[in-house]
Amino acid sequence: MAHHNQHVEDNSNKDFTKSWVTSSRFLFYLLFFSMAAYMLAGCYRLYKSRYKGKPDIEIQGSTKYTPEYK
Repeated sequence: MAHHNQHVEDNSNKDFTKSWVTSSRFLFYLLFFSMAAYMLAGCYRLYKSRYKGKPDIEIQGSTKYTPEYK
Protein backbone atom coordinates (compact mmCIF):
# COMPACT_ATOMS: atom_id res chain seq x y z
CA MET A 1 0.00 0.00 0.00
CA ALA A 2 2.83 2.40 0.82
CA HIS A 3 4.46 1.61 -2.52
CA HIS A 4 1.27 2.59 -4.33
CA ASN A 5 1.10 5.96 -2.55
CA GLN A 6 4.74 6.64 -3.37
CA HIS A 7 4.08 5.94 -7.07
CA VAL A 8 1.21 8.45 -7.08
CA GLU A 9 3.45 11.09 -5.47
CA ASP A 10 6.17 10.46 -8.09
CA ASN A 11 3.71 11.23 -10.89
CA SER A 12 2.82 14.54 -9.27
CA ASN A 13 6.51 15.55 -9.37
CA LYS A 14 6.41 15.64 -13.18
CA ASP A 15 4.48 18.90 -13.02
CA PHE A 16 6.09 21.86 -14.82
CA THR A 17 6.40 23.96 -11.69
CA LYS A 18 7.92 21.17 -9.61
CA SER A 19 10.29 19.49 -12.06
CA TRP A 20 13.46 21.46 -12.81
CA VAL A 21 14.35 19.25 -15.79
CA THR A 22 11.09 19.66 -17.72
CA SER A 23 10.82 23.36 -16.98
CA SER A 24 14.41 24.09 -18.06
CA ARG A 25 13.95 22.04 -21.26
CA PHE A 26 10.74 23.92 -22.06
CA LEU A 27 12.37 27.29 -21.40
CA PHE A 28 15.37 26.33 -23.56
CA TYR A 29 13.16 25.40 -26.52
CA LEU A 30 11.05 28.51 -26.02
CA LEU A 31 14.16 30.69 -26.04
CA PHE A 32 15.63 28.87 -29.04
CA PHE A 33 12.52 29.18 -31.22
CA SER A 34 11.88 32.79 -30.22
CA MET A 35 15.49 33.74 -31.10
CA ALA A 36 15.20 31.89 -34.43
CA ALA A 37 11.94 33.73 -35.22
CA TYR A 38 13.54 37.06 -34.27
CA MET A 39 16.53 36.41 -36.53
CA LEU A 40 14.36 35.33 -39.45
CA ALA A 41 12.19 38.43 -39.06
CA GLY A 42 15.30 40.63 -39.02
CA CYS A 43 16.68 38.98 -42.15
CA TYR A 44 13.34 39.42 -43.90
CA ARG A 45 13.24 43.10 -42.95
CA LEU A 46 16.77 43.61 -44.27
CA TYR A 47 15.77 41.84 -47.48
CA LYS A 48 12.73 44.08 -47.92
CA SER A 49 14.77 47.28 -47.44
CA ARG A 50 17.77 46.19 -49.53
CA TYR A 51 19.70 48.45 -51.89
CA LYS A 52 17.77 48.70 -55.13
CA GLY A 53 20.65 50.01 -57.26
CA LYS A 54 22.00 53.33 -58.38
CA PRO A 55 19.14 55.78 -58.95
CA ASP A 56 18.96 57.57 -62.29
CA ILE A 57 19.10 61.26 -61.33
CA GLU A 58 19.88 64.39 -63.29
CA ILE A 59 22.59 66.66 -61.91
CA GLN A 60 22.35 70.38 -62.56
CA GLY A 61 25.07 71.68 -64.86
CA SER A 62 26.01 74.52 -62.52
CA THR A 63 26.94 72.12 -59.70
CA LYS A 64 29.41 69.92 -61.64
CA TYR A 65 33.19 69.99 -61.20
CA THR A 66 33.44 72.04 -64.38
CA PRO A 67 30.22 74.08 -64.28
CA GLU A 68 28.17 74.55 -67.41
CA TYR A 69 26.29 77.82 -67.63
CA LYS A 70 23.76 78.82 -70.22
